[in-house]
Amino acid sequence: MANTVLYLKAEQNAEVMDEHVCVKDIASLYCADSGIGAKAKSLKVHRFREGEKKRQVVSILKVIELIEKECPGVSVENIGENATLIEWVDVNRHKGPMQLLKLIFVACISFFGTGFTIMAFHNDISINKIFSRIYEMVMGYPADGYSILEVSYSIGLALGIILFFNHIGGRRITKDPTPIEVEMRIYETDVNKALIETADREGKTIDAS
Repeated sequence: MANTVLYLKAEQNAEVMDEHVCVKDIASLYCADSGIGAKAKSLKVHRFREGEKKRQVVSILKVIELIEKECPGVSVENIGENATLIEWVDVNRHKGPMQLLKLIFVACISFFGTGFTIMAFHNDISINKIFSRIYEMVMGYPADGYSILEVSYSIGLALGIILFFNHIGGRRITKDPTPIEVEMRIYETDVNKALIETADREGKTIDAS
């Protein structure tokens, strides 16, 4: 094993479904010696116990210490994060009719909430009066009911929302991530960093001995 280099790329966040957390669950590994790589991947980093918090922060120094202890002569090079936030996910928690009810509730809130917001905005700017005034200025006489302006605006608004969210039903229009996806990734990264820093300040990080 002498002069053997093992490259470790740790993730910032890792979700696990088993109480036993191995190195392969929180990082990608590469080693020219496949035997050493397989052994390092199977090493257990942490075990979640009943009553323990579902989120734990593991320092990569702890992982490096464990690998070098179990694989003498191996040099570990970390090219990823310095700490990993591990979250134990209980898959059975998301099963059953309650999950379906939550999904329907969130869908209704999103649909009706968005519709109400759009209507409230249009009411604030008196968009009906604006369209009536524009129609009268162009045509020379007031509109009798709804005009082509309202119809065109409604179609354009729907197309604009579809293009903005980059989805039609379950299909993506382009390969680019949507603005919502970008914001969610930024939010997720900020939350992970905050949790890792908080655990480090409070001395709750699982670190090297």
